[in-house]
Amino acid sequence: MTVWPQLEPLLAQVQKPARYIGCEDGARRPEHTPGTVAWLLGYPDTYEVGLPNQGLQILYEILNERDDAVAERTYAPWVDLEALMRRDGVPLFSVDTHRPAADFDLLAFNLAAELTYTNLLNMVDLAGVAVRAADRTAADPLVVIGGHCSYNPEPLADFVDAVALGDGEELVGEITEVVAAWKANGRGSRDEVLRALAGVPGVYVPSLYDVAFEGGRLASVAPRAPEAPERVEKRTIADLADWPYPKTQLVPLTEVVHDRLNVEVFRGCTRGCRFCQAGMITRPVRERPAEQVRSMIDAGLRRTGYDQVALTSLSTADFSGIEQVVADTVDDPGACGQVSVSLPSLRVDAFTVGIAAQIQKAKRTGLTFAPEAGTWRMRQVINKLIVEDDLYEAVDAAFSQGWRRIKLYFLVGLPTETDEDTLGIADLARRCVEIGRRHTGSASVTVSVGGFVPKAFTPFQWFGQNTTVELQRKIDLLRKATSGDRGVKVRWHDAEATLVEGIMSRGDRRLGPVIEQVWREGGIFQEWSEHFDLARWTGAMADHGLSVDDHVHRHRTEDEVLPWDHLSAGLHKDFLWQDWRDALDEVGLEDCRWTPCYDCGACTGYSIEHVVASAVPPAGGSQGTAQGVAGVAVAIGRRSS
Repeated sequence: MTVWPQLEPLLAQVQKPARYIGCEDGARRPEHTPGTVAWLLGYPDTYEVGLPNQGLQILYEILNERDDAVAERTYAPWVDLEALMRRDGVPLFSVDTHRPAADFDLLAFNLAAELTYTNLLNMVDLAGVAVRAADRTAADPLVVIGGHCSYNPEPLADFVDAVALGDGEELVGEITEVVAAWKANGRGSRDEVLRALAGVPGVYVPSLYDVAFEGGRLASVAPRAPEAPERVEKRTIADLADWPYPKTQLVPLTEVVHDRLNVEVFRGCTRGCRFCQAGMITRPVRERPAEQVRSMIDAGLRRTGYDQVALTSLSTADFSGIEQVVADTVDDPGACGQVSVSLPSLRVDAFTVGIAAQIQKAKRTGLTFAPEAGTWRMRQVINKLIVEDDLYEAVDAAFSQGWRRIKLYFLVGLPTETDEDTLGIADLARRCVEIGRRHTGSASVTVSVGGFVPKAFTPFQWFGQNTTVELQRKIDLLRKATSGDRGVKVRWHDAEATLVEGIMSRGDRRLGPVIEQVWREGGIFQEWSEHFDLARWTGAMADHGLSVDDHVHRHRTEDEVLPWDHLSAGLHKDFLWQDWRDALDEVGLEDCRWTPCYDCGACTGYSIEHVVASAVPPAGGSQGTAQGVAGVAVAIGRRSS
């Protein structure tokens, strides 16, 4: 069945019809049969934002290669089409075959941002499926979530049937087998399949856990079924080389963000930045073999016709032999013209003149460095152990190779932050412009400022987030300090949106009714400034007797039960607590790829070692090892076990 006959007349009435037609190069039109498990992989934002998501594309291919599964995709319809769909009774559909979402066995969402939670509810409702999991029947699809936000899924516990924790490459196959067996046995009760899913390592089924509160505080989250483990461990694939996906990246017919060939070069990060959830939950480091990277680039360029490649990871310049990989890509004799290479996530202490020289051979892509904090003291607190010379050398390398504009990313609202730290951002930016003017008279620096939000499974998970008033004061302080500086531009993230992200990032199950109320009152696409409305959120919090201050601005205590304590990202909680104390003492911790193990738990708990091609740090910069920081007031700690 397809909704295309009902959908097609509507497309002439919406802004961007190409969002909904599918037919991309690389798209599949799988054959659905009673014996196959049908996945609808969803991204709760627009097609332009969701299509480039690598996680979704990887699972799309892996599932469609199985004999017992098929997978299609869906994205959040923009408000213009949604209004028409609701008017005409057209349900949520896949973009591949325009099959109704309710005809699939699983609706699986990749969640990368908390502000998309209301879009998830909206998409489930558009599918014609009950929004609350407790109201669904055996005939309804299972609603599953994964992605970084799933490490604290409790705010969404009322709405999802299962949570996939960690890497999905192996996990989706095991979930498929459980659902296939359930279907083969006549699709019994919903409770039956949920209990079976709870037995799959890495799968959390919220409805099988009882939650208790005492005195306004979370007291416990405990399993109420024998199939549900007391602690759900994340899944980690041991070797990225075994999973060279995506092999056939989707090539959109319309403009999307990050419209280029994307190749993941490694997963995980051990730099230990204390604010960075991604770096903590994706440990250990697993590099893809350089030869495999080259072959993926070569095959991808030939198939897609792209002339730009993004080498993706949490810190791409850390990849062993990165200069050679970039050089091989730029100089690929098989490509039609030179290929430009972008490195979306760059550490300044690993960016060299050699990399800059290779990248600039083709079209210069944008360069963004992330010092994160304006002073060395602050960077010790957050464990971003880059010295100012690291930044200045990277900036000099970039401007010397022809760049005229670079972007620097910073956070404000970090633990122990003072006004001196905030104003240090302006000092760094000014100095970078001065360096740039050695090479070009039009050198400029854009300072992008985001408000810090504490996340689960990080050492800062106990920190009370700054208020919107305080965040805005710091942003204004920075704006005033740079107002007379030609060449320095300041951009900032909305402090009110940061507040809502903070409510959700460390929230518990009491937030379910808040999310539902905001959605029912029309609060969708909250990541989009034209649709964001803080009053809806604060109003819903008040209506349900919940304090914003208690959820967001309050420091947590060591003995407090956290909403995600029954889940595991592999990190020992006492390691994170000690790292939090080290932060307050301004003590840095070296990159554990090059030093003895700190026993954070990520490797030992899963018997997986870091997979790196080189046993020594790459040349250039301090590399998070304290090398090259002589003469700087620095305290690098070596934690005793």
